[in-house]
Amino acid sequence: MNAIMERWVQTCRHELLDHTLIWNERHLRHALRQFELHYNLHRPHQAMHQTAPLRAVPEPLTPAQISHLDVRRRDRLDGVLHKYQHAA
Repeated sequence: MNAIMERWVQTCRHELLDHTLIWNERHLRHALRQFELHYNLHRPHQAMHQTAPLRAVPEPLTPAQISHLDVRRRDRLDGVLHKYQHAA
């Protein structure tokens, strides 16, 4: 378990804390909570076939579906993290 947490801390530092100026404990807790949500719900993981840990593996897209995708980006933490989703 120690190796898993070390990897998570390293990822958090490289993807969040190296790009963010933290003002106080409240700001740190908010940033870490947003990163946790991003990491578990949206960030693709190579070991899981580019899916997020708390999501089911999606069905593969056909070429016809790919040409009609409408993907929207929503910034989190002033653009440090990005959330991509299909538009309804």
